[in-house]
Amino acid sequence: MSRCETKLPQNREDFLRVAEVFKALGHPARVRIVSALAEGEHCVADLTALVQLDISTVSNHLSVLRGVGIVCAERRGTQVFYTLRKPCLLNLFCCLDDFHSNAPS
Repeated sequence: MSRCETKLPQNREDFLRVAEVFKALGHPARVRIVSALAEGEHCVADLTALVQLDISTVSNHLSVLRGVGIVCAERRGTQVFYTLRKPCLLNLFCCLDDFHSNAPS
């Protein structure tokens, strides 16, 4: 049994916490941001160019991701750099890819 299997949600608080993470990942731009951060840290300007949205929109998306603990930020001078807080989240993307690849037609 894997570590994640032993940590399944057990109570209302757990279910709410998991739902908040899924809610945060419920926007394609946020999924794209997480995917970019899988490759390493990025500053807001890099992410803005990558997702082709204005800086305030990207900042709002990053705020949502940060609020549920998906990303963390580090200020260096005038720039803020973001990284994935828990890279194991990427396992979810692999699982979803497998889910869609093996879904009945």
